[in-house]
Amino acid sequence: MSLFSRPKAWLCLTLLVGALTSSAAMAQSDELGSLREAREAAQARDQARLQSFLEDQEGLEAALEEARAAHEAAEEEQAALEAQQEEQSEQAQALAQRQEEQGEALTSLLADLARHSEEIRNELGGDSWLTLEADALPPRLNDVDVLERSQIEAVVDSLATLTVNTGRAERLELPVADASGDIESHSVVRLGDFAAFTESALLRKGQDEESSLAEVPRTPTAISDLLVAYHQGESREFAIDPTQGSVLEALAQQPTLWERFQQGGYVGYVVVVLGGIGLLVALAQYIYLLTVSARVRRQRQNLDQPSKDNPLGRVLERFKEMDKHQTPEALEARLDEAVLAELPKIERGQPIVKLLAAIAPLLGLLGTVTGMIVTFQAITVFGTGDPQLMAGGISQALVTTVLGLVTAVPLLFAQTALSSRSRFITQVIEGEASATLADHLEAQSTLSGQTVN
Repeated sequence: MSLFSRPKAWLCLTLLVGALTSSAAMAQSDELGSLREAREAAQARDQARLQSFLEDQEGLEAALEEARAAHEAAEEEQAALEAQQEEQSEQAQALAQRQEEQGEALTSLLADLARHSEEIRNELGGDSWLTLEADALPPRLNDVDVLERSQIEAVVDSLATLTVNTGRAERLELPVADASGDIESHSVVRLGDFAAFTESALLRKGQDEESSLAEVPRTPTAISDLLVAYHQGESREFAIDPTQGSVLEALAQQPTLWERFQQGGYVGYVVVVLGGIGLLVALAQYIYLLTVSARVRRQRQNLDQPSKDNPLGRVLERFKEMDKHQTPEALEARLDEAVLAELPKIERGQPIVKLLAAIAPLLGLLGTVTGMIVTFQAITVFGTGDPQLMAGGISQALVTTVLGLVTAVPLLFAQTALSSRSRFITQVIEGEASATLADHLEAQSTLSGQTVN
């Protein structure tokens, strides 16, 4: 760059800096002006408020009275707190003096009573039947600083009462929740610390001390009968669970016959429905066969007058209508045809009963297999940490097999009864038909011989 061009560059730079400086100064002056205006407006508002307070004399006096009242209340509260502090200080000094007077023996006695009282409350508070009445447990002594005679007497009396109640049978009026959750007052018999029951159900107690009694959902029938007799004074026998409720709980959880049936699921329902259908068919057919047997028996007593209300009569009627000049073989074939025409009605229902007797165990096995699949899927997801859950699933799966077998056995007996009854009727018809044909052939042979002679 030449020497002549440098002064021009400096001149341009100087002009640019001057322009920036002037613009910054103008912006600062504007801000100062806006701040000044805001301050003046605030001062004007304060002056106006002060002037309004000075002009409102009644408002000033009310505010002053309010401030005086608040001050007096604060002074009274301070005085009360100081008095309370002095009283607490005096009580602390008196307690300290009494602790010094009672010595180490009473202090250790207080500690022992507090510890034993707390142990008894923790042991009997939730599960014991001895705590049905209010204030049955010994008082808490954890927060007691100085042992009083009344406190010692209260602990001793409560322990003596609990000891006496362990061997006593008492009748109490207490609120009891039934199976639906309704709470009503009932006459409750308490046998020491062993059991408590109403007239028809055993009772259970909640974990906390305030919980009400509730009936055991499913009291076993044998125990319920004993409860009624004991409650009415007819018997002095009672069932005691030495496991403190574990055996009774297991008996209560034992499912009923209807619950067992429901455990079979849809497959169990299908098995039972098919079994019911099979038994109805077998029953209807067996009644029909009994009726036919009675009519055949009456027909056998009067073979000369065949009736159409029984198979034997219809066969004999058919034989009478035949052409007797046919060969013996033709007559026998026609007679067999008449007998075979009666067999479908006699053997009706047996195939369906036999089929259902064969299908029922297979359906039960199907339900067991599907139930086992579901059980092992649950084991895959949740593991084998709970053997009771796995055993419950397997037992439910086996219910369908039991239902299948229980259904198949009566159907087999029914099919056997139908088969034997129908076979007996068929044999009677065939025997009488053969005898009739034989008598006819003998008579015809005799007649032919007489004609030849």
